[in-house]
Amino acid sequence: MFQYIFTNWIELIAATLGIIAIYFQIKVKPFYWVISLVVSAMYIIVYFSSSLYADMSMQFYYVGMSIYGLWVWLRGSNHNNDKKNIPISRIKDFKSWVIITMITAISFFIIGYILQNFTDSNVPWWDAFTTSLSFVATWMLARKKIENWLIWIIVDTTSIAIYIYKQLYPTTILFIFLTILAIVGYFQWKRELKNIDIPDI
Repeated sequence: MFQYIFTNWIELIAATLGIIAIYFQIKVKPFYWVISLVVSAMYIIVYFSSSLYADMSMQFYYVGMSIYGLWVWLRGSNHNNDKKNIPISRIKDFKSWVIITMITAISFFIIGYILQNFTDSNVPWWDAFTTSLSFVATWMLARKKIENWLIWIIVDTTSIAIYIYKQLYPTTILFIFLTILAIVGYFQWKRELKNIDIPDI
């Protein structure tokens, strides 16, 4: 037991912080992005050691998006002390969904091809699948689009199977919690969305 903790302490801390971070995400608190930045930096090491190269590369994106998301959420909350200046909203227009779908599909095939042909990953397409969806879901979260939760549910449930296969058990537990909390987060944001008295943007 102690040997496992000593060997996997980075993953254990990152997984614990990841669960804590979701509380702040559900509550739409900017501090979420601070924790997210730390977790992403730690998971660069975890995923590299497990040959999950797409997930590892995605953490660099998460670091950048954590800075962007913190700036966006703080900018909204600091203006007249009202976070609803950057409100929770839906993606309503067809054009946006077409762009999101195209970005997801293109990134999926590019990442999958690279992993399959140029790395030793034994789950290249599954890794590419979760990574490509995470790419757009993170942007949607930064812009407070409620649909981000639905995409995270797909990502998290798929990731559970991958991490069990990779024997990343603390991360598996993390993603079980993340799946549950993503469902909770969706309905929490849905309730808040009904209370917003300005048009969606």
